[in-house]
Amino acid sequence: MGLFDRKYCDFCGEKIGLLGNRKLQDGNMCKKCAAKLSPWFSERRESTKAEIQEQMNYREENRQAVAEFHTTRSIGKYTKLLMDEDARKFMVTSARDLAEANPDVLDYSQVTGCDLDIQESRSEQKTKDKEGKSVSYNPPRYEYSYQFYVTIRVNHPYFDQMRYSLSNGYVNVGDRPMNTSAGSWNVRRAAVGLQRTTDYYEFVKMGNEIKEAVEAMRTQERAAVEAANAPKTAVVCPLCGATTIPDENGRCEYCGGAVE
Repeated sequence: MGLFDRKYCDFCGEKIGLLGNRKLQDGNMCKKCAAKLSPWFSERRESTKAEIQEQMNYREENRQAVAEFHTTRSIGKYTKLLMDEDARKFMVTSARDLAEANPDVLDYSQVTGCDLDIQESRSEQKTKDKEGKSVSYNPPRYEYSYQFYVTIRVNHPYFDQMRYSLSNGYVNVGDRPMNTSAGSWNVRRAAVGLQRTTDYYEFVKMGNEIKEAVEAMRTQERAAVEAANAPKTAVVCPLCGATTIPDENGRCEYCGGAVE
């Protein structure tokens, strides 16, 4: 087979366009099938056909989890952290149509941590000299912009982190740097009273809220595990009078009545 011969997708069987091939370790995949993989997955080229097929099976099963997902809390402006607090599940997505996008649904128990990151960019401001040429100020002046990232670390078969931009691009704050402290989203000094600075603080608050929510997931799951592993104590059943150790549903082991 020649170098430029058209290939076929190993999953749908369709002929792959000239620039549409998505290489696998031992095969080929078209763009349409590749779009069905998790958006957080980044190891396609190192994966075998069998491994990709397993993920595609999981992704189809995930559609049912999306259908059963009931958002009780949403944090974010563009890409959002959506939580189903009753089922203790969450997803991260920018999609409006969840059924079509099929975002990965994870359990609280899969969360391992959350990191916040602000990236600074600056561009030099120029002025004109007597000859109309563009020259630097003395001392140089800069315009500062910031982009805000959240990374939710997870224990998942196909990815270990969900990293996304809160601000969907850079937020310009003018000629005064915000001077965020290392490893934190606490601000030491900033310009005050500007709308663009207000935008900056909006994303700082949003990021901290997401981190607190993720940490609360971990705390809630640890408490549930500790409660499940706590030794049961014998009680007297109010219905049959037997001394019993309640089952996992809090019912008497003899008559089945509720004792707690």
